[in-house]
Amino acid sequence: MRPLFSRVLALILLGLLAVSAGPGVWPAPARAQEAAAAVDYETWSGVAERAEEAAAAGEASDAAFQALRAEIVEWRERFLAGQSANAARIRTLTAQVEALGPAPAEGETEAEDVARRRTELNQQLSEARAPVRRAEEAFSRADALVAEIDRILRERQTSALLQLGPTPINPALWPEAARELSTSLTGIVEEVRTAWNSPTARQDLQSDAPLVLLYLGIAALLLARGRTVMEAMTGRVLERFKGRGRAVAGLAASLGQIIVPALGIALLVEALQSTGLLGPRGQAVTDALPVFGLILFGSRWLMLRLFPKRSDVTQLMPTGAEDARYMRYYGTSAGVLLGLKVLLDSLVEQEGYSEPVQAVLYFPLLALLGFILFRMGRKLTRSARAARAEMEEGEPTFAMRNLALVGQLIVVLAVAGTLLAAVGYLNAGTFLVFPTAFTLILMGLLLVLNDLIREVYALVARTEVEQAREALMPTLLGLAIALASLPLFALIWGARVSDLTELWATFQAGFNIGGTQISPSNFLTFVVVFVVLFAATRLIQSALRTSVLPKTKIDPGGQNAIISGLGYVGIFLAAVVAITTAGIDLSSLAIVAGALSIGIGFGLQNIVSNFVSGIILLIERPISQGDWIEVGGNTGIVKDISVRSTRIETFDRIDIIVPNADFVSGAVKNWTRGNVIGRVIVPVGVAYGTDTRKVEAILKEIAMEHPLVTVDPPPGVDFLEFGADSLNFRIRAVIRDVNYSVPVKSELNHRIAERFAEEGIEIPFAQRDIWLRNPEALTGRAPTGPGEADPGAAGQEEDAPEEESR
Repeated sequence: MRPLFSRVLALILLGLLAVSAGPGVWPAPARAQEAAAAVDYETWSGVAERAEEAAAAGEASDAAFQALRAEIVEWRERFLAGQSANAARIRTLTAQVEALGPAPAEGETEAEDVARRRTELNQQLSEARAPVRRAEEAFSRADALVAEIDRILRERQTSALLQLGPTPINPALWPEAARELSTSLTGIVEEVRTAWNSPTARQDLQSDAPLVLLYLGIAALLLARGRTVMEAMTGRVLERFKGRGRAVAGLAASLGQIIVPALGIALLVEALQSTGLLGPRGQAVTDALPVFGLILFGSRWLMLRLFPKRSDVTQLMPTGAEDARYMRYYGTSAGVLLGLKVLLDSLVEQEGYSEPVQAVLYFPLLALLGFILFRMGRKLTRSARAARAEMEEGEPTFAMRNLALVGQLIVVLAVAGTLLAAVGYLNAGTFLVFPTAFTLILMGLLLVLNDLIREVYALVARTEVEQAREALMPTLLGLAIALASLPLFALIWGARVSDLTELWATFQAGFNIGGTQISPSNFLTFVVVFVVLFAATRLIQSALRTSVLPKTKIDPGGQNAIISGLGYVGIFLAAVVAITTAGIDLSSLAIVAGALSIGIGFGLQNIVSNFVSGIILLIERPISQGDWIEVGGNTGIVKDISVRSTRIETFDRIDIIVPNADFVSGAVKNWTRGNVIGRVIVPVGVAYGTDTRKVEAILKEIAMEHPLVTVDPPPGVDFLEFGADSLNFRIRAVIRDVNYSVPVKSELNHRIAERFAEEGIEIPFAQRDIWLRNPEALTGRAPTGPGEADPGAAGQEEDAPEEESR
């Protein structure tokens, strides 16, 4: 049983190697040609035949298959680089052949010199493509062999998981397991005794005794008091720091709870190995001690971060104080069991125990860990449900919604793994229980990292932690870390490092669209070039907006049109240059783009129409930013003109988004196009009998007095009509700024009311007299007889004419 920790460590080393390789991960054309020229296809043929024979027989060990696979992968990388050989030469020859025109059809002839030149170029093109074709064929063969070996290894792994072995709860197997374990432990003592009996070993130990004692003393001190001292130091740091940065300082100080005890174990191992008394068994156990300490102290630290003892520290998991205490205990106990499994793995690898002995030795650890996971899952489920029930308002977070589901899944896996191991499926039980524990550890680390990101963001951005939790940048960083941790989860659940490297190789090779191969290097080049040119475009736009255009005589609408147009042109050029620099051949994508354009044309015709209309608006500029317009029954000020729509702010401070096509195809009333001069109309009525000439003079005087009314053209007063209730006049005045038309009208009405009151001119209002047909319904009196008249009604008929107006 290969330790899980070694697989995780292998992935980390692989990632560091890929990062340190830098540009070498994607071979340049020059290196590709050198690699193609250096390929020994005869040697490769021998390796391939040997791999095919081993795969057909299927009898090689897993280690042999892994070594053979690694060798084939190296060859495949050479063949992948060889596919880019002579790329420049092939492009040149292809262009020369195309320059000669299409080859003549059957029965047609062409000039003798052209035909001879075409033949020469085609021959050279075939010779240049020969290494590429051979590399492609070899790459396909190597890729098939790698897939075949992976299939064999996966089948073996699946078969091992489903293998039924001896049941560990059979009491008949316990004595043998006890004897084997006792033999191993006494063997360690015997190895030490044997080494001590050697005079040379004793002499070496006496010479190294001061150093060994020093190491042992420091190790004992660090292991006995180190964690307690660091916990106290963390508490003092939290009490000293207040406000932003407190959590970051506390986390940094708390790392000493892992580092100090782990350093103590490292010194203990160094002291034991410095004695020279350890044999193979003791050496195997001591080599596993640092991993044991890292798991033990790391799990304890993680539990304190997720379920802190202090009430003034942010609790990352929604549990009560009592449940948090239990979770700290369970988590630390799980760390102890995982560490003991690491020690047992090293001992099993050294001793080579039989299958029944392994089943009996591993089952107690598995059963105890399964019980702890069962309890932790129940606690998490109950805490999640209680936390959601206590929420009075607001939507629960993603973690809150799924915490109960995670707890239930932990319970199922713990119970299923323990039962499978009890009936004899030890590998299947181990596959379910131990990876579940490591998965919980990794998920806890992700929670701690996400909280650290939010705290650091709040510290850098000088904002509150609650605001940082809602910010976009910490969320994106947390998502990136979660995605980056997926390979670790895959390794925990049985994936091999070779599986991940195979996925990376597939990703590195890229994908094919319409005959164009797009690799990560192409995509990265495209993104970098596009981002740089896009940033340059924004920089030029900013310079024009703040420094250049304000010093010109171009109106604000024209300045906005220039800046927007420059932005669209810059984005287009950035895309074209980025595609060209990345080496993406768009000609082969023409057919695919043509097919897609048909469907896109029907589905996005309105968007395209608005886009074209937006370009027309920027060029013709019938409206500009800041204009007062009326379109489609909506009146307001133009605030922004984008490529698809225009934003209008009404006088009620309501934003209206109008598609640009409405401005091109419909009628638009622009009150401020070119200038802000406009005309206002103020109607007014006076009573019959008023001197109309006097009214006209007063109104004209009022209009001339207003400061916004222009002198040329002067304001005019019109006697419109003899109305039903009044003599109707109107003032026609041109004002300097039509944006102030409403205040101007209001001020003119005030002045009219004041002057008419001074001059004794009456402003009439309509008056109506109403005749009641049956007034008895209001008075409550009985109706009169048919021959009798109601004196009240008669009086009303005499006094009230049907309608009178003044």
